[in-house]
Amino acid sequence: MRERYIGVMSGTSQDGIDAVLAEFHDGHFVAALAHACGHYPESLRNELVELGREATPVSLARYAALDRQVADCFAATVLALLGQGDVDRDTIAAVGSHGQTVFHDADQARSSLQLGDPSRIAALTGLPVVADLRRADIALGGQGAPLLPVFHHARLASDTEPRAVLNLGGIANLTVLPGLDPAQVRGFDCGPASCLMDEWIERHCGRRFDDDGAWAAGGERLPVLEARVLADPYFARPIPKSTGRGLFNLDWVRARDPDLERYRPVDVQRSLCEVSVLGVVEALRDHAPQTRRLIVCGGGTRNGFLMARLGASLPTLQVDSTAAHGLDPQWVEAACFAWLACRRMRGEPGNLPSVTGASRPAVLGGIYAP
Repeated sequence: MRERYIGVMSGTSQDGIDAVLAEFHDGHFVAALAHACGHYPESLRNELVELGREATPVSLARYAALDRQVADCFAATVLALLGQGDVDRDTIAAVGSHGQTVFHDADQARSSLQLGDPSRIAALTGLPVVADLRRADIALGGQGAPLLPVFHHARLASDTEPRAVLNLGGIANLTVLPGLDPAQVRGFDCGPASCLMDEWIERHCGRRFDDDGAWAAGGERLPVLEARVLADPYFARPIPKSTGRGLFNLDWVRARDPDLERYRPVDVQRSLCEVSVLGVVEALRDHAPQTRRLIVCGGGTRNGFLMARLGASLPTLQVDSTAAHGLDPQWVEAACFAWLACRRMRGEPGNLPSVTGASRPAVLGGIYAP
């Protein structure tokens, strides 16, 4: 039996909302068929970034308003996808919505909060919505993150070579795939990817991101800054572990080097790029030294300089993107949430305890009727 699901998500970069239409056969992912990209209004995006950094207190009334506004943007992106000529609404079983993470602390607070009222998305789109996909895992002692490794295993694991999958969003998430056995899969947030570079270039150049890494490419490395940042205890913590913008932000960088402004801004950008690369290199060395192929996805694949530095820093690995394996690197995360929605509607587990640390597999998320 063939079914279609839509996955919709916005990551820690908050640079866009991706919606992907995916087809499944008897619960198995077949292909991603179509994609739409939405955006937050500038003022909303800025407020969400500040909220995620825990920089500004917010009232409950404003929090509720943000929940509604994010839902409106998610619904508009789904409707844009449905508005494409060859997408038949009647074939869609459900929408899997990740929401917008604004807080994640699975260690002390034992909580993960995503904005984007799923009931409102269901009402606006006329489709069932699967959402709140992290808290069941957390309730069972897990991190509730990362969620991508279970999809990476289903789509990209090999019985002929040990692989790892690197998602370069705002945060860098690494999935270790030694083979086909799901019990051997490991996945964790290994460091920043684009979030620090995006924040720095926006502050100094007024741009959302470093196009193709061109600004970073023109800078010189600052070894002292890199060493101070990489000395943070997070990098040496054992897995499972997960984090977010609440840790990796410019205030965190300044706490490690209070005189940050004494450097040339372009040199800081270069070193923040190197920190992203070295976080991945150290994670592979410590947790997946047997890896032979690194498959990269996420918005960071559009940063040519970052990708070139990854390749140069991992000379013994074959580094390619998910495009070489049949899935556009910009579509992977949203496709994952379509897959998780399919799992939920079928009553099948969506987590991997070997990744999150949960006590058992769990059916993730709730179903919100239109």
